[in-house]
Amino acid sequence: MLISPAFAQAAGAPGGFDLMALAPLVLIFVVFYFLLIRPQQKRAKEHKEMLTKIRRNDRIVTNGGLIGKVAKVIDDRDELEVDLADNVRVKVRRGMVAEVVSKGDE
Repeated sequence: MLISPAFAQAAGAPGGFDLMALAPLVLIFVVFYFLLIRPQQKRAKEHKEMLTKIRRNDRIVTNGGLIGKVAKVIDDRDELEVDLADNVRVKVRRGMVAEVVSKGDE
């Protein structure tokens, strides 16, 4: 016979729970938390705070790229009336403001 028969090796001891197998997953979660999740939560909190502080005469930029001056703040509907140019006034949802360029009192 030219080919010798192959025999299965004996099975090792049963595995059980290995704590070191979870270490890479925990490390990946910690890295994601400090590099992605935490900064994003901080940025969202700052944006929400900025939206609540919008007042009349602030210059704002909307998410659509429009730049204008806040003419009126309507708190009960979370809307702003924004002057874009002479005789051009639009209503904008407060959440659609990307940033406040300058404060009105400055």
